[in-house]
Amino acid sequence: MKRLAEVDLSAKLPKKAAGERLDAALHRLLRLRLMLGGQIGDKRIGPPLCVVFEGWDASGKGGAIKRLVRPLDPRHVRVAQFAAPTYDEKRHHFLWRFWPVLPGWGGMAVLDRSWYGRVLVERVEGFATEEQWSRAYGEIVEFERTLAAEGMIMVKFWMHVSEEEQLRRFQDRAGDPLRVWKLTDEDWRNRDKRAEYEVAVEEMLERTDHPDAPWHVIPGDDKRYARVAVVETVCAAIEAELTERGHDLSDPAPGSADDD
Repeated sequence: MKRLAEVDLSAKLPKKAAGERLDAALHRLLRLRLMLGGQIGDKRIGPPLCVVFEGWDASGKGGAIKRLVRPLDPRHVRVAQFAAPTYDEKRHHFLWRFWPVLPGWGGMAVLDRSWYGRVLVERVEGFATEEQWSRAYGEIVEFERTLAAEGMIMVKFWMHVSEEEQLRRFQDRAGDPLRVWKLTDEDWRNRDKRAEYEVAVEEMLERTDHPDAPWHVIPGDDKRYARVAVVETVCAAIEAELTERGHDLSDPAPGSADDD
């Protein structure tokens, strides 16, 4: 697992190359998603797919999610966003509120923030005690291992941007009347605590990266590069799991039954 300081934030893709790679990856993803759903291929229903997005404010999570689900039938994917837990949710174990959105066999879910809030914002802002967030690393890993043991494909992203690029995006949002709603006082407060959040992120990556659900740190200063990387990474994870399960991933010739 790369430390944040080792991530190459200069990674870029020219517009034309990025467009071509993104289109190819989205076509690949659509086919794989239909295979998971048992709609094409050998018609066997595939394992559930859960894609988890974490990252800095304005790191491109929303844009990446929009591209990821763009080619998919909205009936075949669920996108869930998580903010602070409600009063009733706080009465339960912190993982309780995430179970209802998890996909079953043949299903797909995309999570915009997740159970990692326990060891990030709840840790830094003092919403969880040190005993609670310290214990959460092991609880999260066991939770993910339980899901993986039942067959789930889990792809976890940390969307990483530099402090300078984040500021530029904040300022862009502040000056755009159609995007200013995306910038809150909390975003600015979180930015002031970036050093504290970096410590929390580093520990999160170190302690919750495991073979059943590895972290993928995506350089996000160039949005085109980040979006391509996200879709290609999801495709690779699906292909690896389906291959291990003996699915035939060969692309049928044009005009075959799978193209109907």
